[in-house]
Amino acid sequence: MTTMQVKSHSKAVGYLLWIFGFTGAHRFYYGKPVTGTIWFLSLGLLGVGWLIDLFLIPSMDRQANARFVTGRYDYTVAWILLTFLGMLGFHRFYMGKFITGFIWLITGGLFLFGWLYDFCTLNDQIDELNR
Repeated sequence: MTTMQVKSHSKAVGYLLWIFGFTGAHRFYYGKPVTGTIWFLSLGLLGVGWLIDLFLIPSMDRQANARFVTGRYDYTVAWILLTFLGMLGFHRFYMGKFITGFIWLITGGLFLFGWLYDFCTLNDQIDELNR
């Protein structure tokens, strides 16, 4: 009898973010902030890296699922909140970080710097909360 492993990340979300891959969004989602930043600054390595990532997403998904722990906080929900409402701190409210959520709300994501910081560290923040 095999047990089904709960996954922390979703291939479907990875591919959805890949559509905007020239921004590095899928790489940030899978916990790769360095290459996500490179993709953002180089428009997905001028499109070449973006096309290659079409085939690399399954392995990035497996690596993220092996690295990050599932638990009370869902990675996909947090990423959606960060991506679309991050400057308002909704992802921080979701994670129970009410003080910094309020600070993000009144300062536009701490003047965008906090929002960018969260793009690079959100997976680790959720992983820590889930442990």
